[in-house]
Amino acid sequence: MTDVIIAGGGPTGLMLAGELRLHDVHVVVLEKLTEPTEQSRGQGLHARSVELMDQRGLLDRFLAVSEKFQAGGLFGGIAKPWPDRLDTAHPYGVATPQPVTERLLEERAVELGAEIRRGCEVVGLSQDEDGVTVELADGTHLRSRYLVGCDGGRSAVRKLLGVGFPGEPAKVETLLGDMEVTEDPATIAAVVEEVRKTQLRFGVQPLGDARYRVVVPADGVAEDRATAPTLEEFKKQLRAVAGTDFGVHSPRWLSRFGDATRQAERYRVGRVLLAGDAAHIHPPTGGQGLNLGVQDAFNLGWKLAAAVDGWAPEGLLDSYHAERHPVGARVLENTRAQITLLGTDPGATALRELFSRLMDFEEVNRYVTGMITAVDVRYDLGEGHELLGRRLRDVGLKQGRLYELMHGGRGLLLDQTGRLSVAGWADRVDHVVDVSEELDVPAVLLRPDGHVAWVGEDQQDLLGHLPIWFGVAAN
Repeated sequence: MTDVIIAGGGPTGLMLAGELRLHDVHVVVLEKLTEPTEQSRGQGLHARSVELMDQRGLLDRFLAVSEKFQAGGLFGGIAKPWPDRLDTAHPYGVATPQPVTERLLEERAVELGAEIRRGCEVVGLSQDEDGVTVELADGTHLRSRYLVGCDGGRSAVRKLLGVGFPGEPAKVETLLGDMEVTEDPATIAAVVEEVRKTQLRFGVQPLGDARYRVVVPADGVAEDRATAPTLEEFKKQLRAVAGTDFGVHSPRWLSRFGDATRQAERYRVGRVLLAGDAAHIHPPTGGQGLNLGVQDAFNLGWKLAAAVDGWAPEGLLDSYHAERHPVGARVLENTRAQITLLGTDPGATALRELFSRLMDFEEVNRYVTGMITAVDVRYDLGEGHELLGRRLRDVGLKQGRLYELMHGGRGLLLDQTGRLSVAGWADRVDHVVDVSEELDVPAVLLRPDGHVAWVGEDQQDLLGHLPIWFGVAAN
């Protein structure tokens, strides 16, 4: 029996596979596509995702093939300078096309021992007290202790589970694709600048190698969004919106997306869990989708590994839904707001102008940027210190950096007193005695995902909190 089957080999599934393998969990990833896709819907990683790549020692791989960017307050088409004093040591994103992100995460997962099987489509599942049986399209069956559906917005796993996916259907639709053009770059830039004065759901962006990313409003909402648009449809809409089709030709891929917002009612049903787009869909405004899924995986990985290893305290696996469902709901909420701001009617234009003036206030800009980049996420861990439930930024230590100590995906007690102990939990929690000029608390207990689980200096108080997240002490 496999420990965990992951349905879906996109960024969420691959991130989860790597996280599980850090704890020696036997993982099989089932991907329906026979080859990696060239489609690049996700264009990069926001600051929080940059942080977690650094926490796992992956950031250098991304920086080697990506450019850093700072897009402060990029909300509803309103761009402002990057805000000061954002609570992160990584105040930037990295522009990484989704196929590159998937390649890097797959390489890491395979290096750690994950098994990736392509051309494997899940068509059935059943579960009992001991595990999950998965049926594939070729008639074969696989057995695992847990199954995680990371198989996208049209998730077969979610549908087979019968989990509700309530929300709002698409009211507007946008065409998206990568293709070549014959028009000269100067003319393209001039037309784009003029059109975007009134239509922010439009863009023709150079990608290099003579390719352009083309985005243009569709003519209505397609009955079947799974059917890709044609090049002629692109040309027609470009002429309608911009007065020219720029001579587009030779498309690499063409797609469409709507502004539907839906969220799974439950992220866990017994031994089956949902993550990424299988758990939530929303417009791509703000570039949050890929990041939200990767961060789902980061939250779930260590908890699921604890369940497999047998030391998970009661309620730990359920805390995945309790913590991530509200985060997903907030992203759905802010993307709905952004779609309204992107409108072309007088009301939307007036609202956008007002919102732009509000974002000139540093505090508002910092709030919006923190929300889009997810560095302001705080899980509800009860009453306590202001750090409780927040992820801790990469603080400098006398002997190095905090995130350098987190590559193994274990818990961490950062002890500035030198008087504390994690005896009994040393197989799950690292104890580091070091000091930081950036941290004004005696000690912090960090979960493997970097969120603060305890703050203090009393050993007995620490002993009361360790079992909450790391189970009973070993003999």
